Amino acid sequence: MRQHIMVVDDDEKITSLLRRSLAFEGYEVSTASNGMEGLKLLLTADPDMLILDVMMPQVDGWEVCRRVREGGSTVPILMLTAKDDISDRVKGLDAGADDYLIKPFALEELLARVRALLRRKSDRIDESSSNKIVFDDLALDLDSREAIRSGRRIELTAKEYDLLLLFMQNPRRVLTRDAIMEKIWGYDFSGESNVLEVYIAMLRQKLEEGGAKRIIQTVRGTGYVLRGEG
Repeated sequence: MRQHIMVVDDDEKITSLLRRSLAFEGYEVSTASNGMEGLKLLLTADPDMLILDVMMPQVDGWEVCRRVREGGSTVPILMLTAKDDISDRVKGLDAGADDYLIKPFALEELLARVRALLRRKSDRIDESSSNKIVFDDLALDLDSREAIRSGRRIELTAKEYDLLLLFMQNPRRVLTRDAIMEKIWGYDFSGESNVLEVYIAMLRQKLEEGGAKRIIQTVRGTGYVLRGEG
């Protein structure tokens, strides 16, 4: 069965381009011209991936993303935005987006990101059994996809969970930036994107709430490592 990708964008030229290009790559494609139409379509469709424009009338992409995640869906979401401000990126990621791409974009890069996100979805580990991974005072619940630190439950976005799981599976091991990008996003961001740094900052903020010690350390010029401050 072909994988189904839904494109929600009010720019007819972009939806037409993506419809043709994705179909040529072998995907089933459906489109919506605004956020409200996209939400209605999602009531009956079950796409394998959602490509979502940020700036749309009535209901913008951030709100669509937020509602999709509140509904419990873990469908990969790639957001398209004309804004390159870090605050806009954080807003989209915090709403539950898995990736973002700045307009104008190269079609080849968008297709690469689509393949990577779909590959990540198909490669997710089986988490049907109840278990936890523990390091120091931090536990990762593989059933609820929550972090638990000193008795405090921490809700994680899909990508925050994937990132923390990678660290928890490799305690005290220095992970290079390139290795993390390849493992979590499935491809190289060619050094220009700071999406990893944004996610590390958001994850640290959640883990360190209430004055808890820093457990994800920066190894300057290399990457990151899960260990105590000592």
